[in-house]
Amino acid sequence: MNTYEKLSHTTWECKYHIVFIPKYRRKALYSDYLRNHLGVIFHDLARQRESKILEGHLMPDHVHMLISIPPKYSVSQVVGYIKGKSAIHIARDYMGRGKNYTGMSFWARGYFVSTVGRDEKVIREYIKNQDKADRQSEQLQPKLL
Repeated sequence: MNTYEKLSHTTWECKYHIVFIPKYRRKALYSDYLRNHLGVIFHDLARQRESKILEGHLMPDHVHMLISIPPKYSVSQVVGYIKGKSAIHIARDYMGRGKNYTGMSFWARGYFVSTVGRDEKVIREYIKNQDKADRQSEQLQPKLL
């Protein structure tokens, strides 16, 4: 886990835990078909910004990622790029919008980011077990009529 990346004049290890949601926290990611394709799309878009998604999990109403971003890009640049391009892709391929459609407000504006540091193993386990934790918390919540 202590592998350092190299650029021409830089040695670095910058990993971030990122969480973002669809607009109005809709359960838009619930379809398995869309969820499977979004994973591939996210990896491709991250690679275009020389970043690498190390761990990720798509929940019905939010996205968790452990991502490695080189220091020449800011976190907001990479997250904005991933959210913007994926929204265009969703609008074109899954919502039948035209070829010149430049984006729909699929994702909410903000996101959560935290540096990983030495807690990488803990963050990876948290992301992997997110489904179980959400199901347990839903069972503990009383249902309102």
